Amino acid sequence: MMKKTIVIILALFLAIPAFSQINFGIKAGAATTTVPTYNLTTGANTISALEDAAWGFHGGVFLRLALLGIYLQPEVVFASNTYDYNVTTISGTTLKQQKFNRLEIPVLLGFKLGPLRINAGPSATVNIGSPDALIDDPDFENMYKGATFGYQAGVGLDIFKKLNLDVRYGGSLSGKFGESVAIGTQTFKLDQRQPSLILSVGLMF
Repeated sequence: MMKKTIVIILALFLAIPAFSQINFGIKAGAATTTVPTYNLTTGANTISALEDAAWGFHGGVFLRLALLGIYLQPEVVFASNTYDYNVTTISGTTLKQQKFNRLEIPVLLGFKLGPLRINAGPSATVNIGSPDALIDDPDFENMYKGATFGYQAGVGLDIFKKLNLDVRYGGSLSGKFGESVAIGTQTFKLDQRQPSLILSVGLMF
């Protein structure tokens, strides 16, 4: 899956000469994400989230490739979220945390109406390591291997053509297309990521 993600990024860079305006930018922000839940069938073990949603942070870089009011914006963003759970086993109940570090690689297609932007597109997720298992179960590590694909969509505002404000919704494609989708001879694994509201501030050069 990682190779497929790299191929997509290289294809985007090859397309750069077709655009009349190219800008580079940096961005950072926060996202509130629905806490993942787990359905277990391993004896008396139970896992319950302490909250329905939790905040995390992100930061990264982007390119804005514009032509006649339409733009393509690929990004590479490091994101991190930490969730709290009560884990009950035969030994009792303990409070545990599960931390997710990952690279988000959205590729957004959008158009501008003055300073207002509207955009949407697919988003690849590459996990950096595996989150700590909440119980002794090998399936926890298998859940988070390889790259998966979801989507992002939202609106943005450009202030003085330098400062960018963005609000996006991130979600999964698996509910509509199943666990994977085939494009040509390639099969892309769709994730079951939790819905998230993504807020960010960027500076464009």
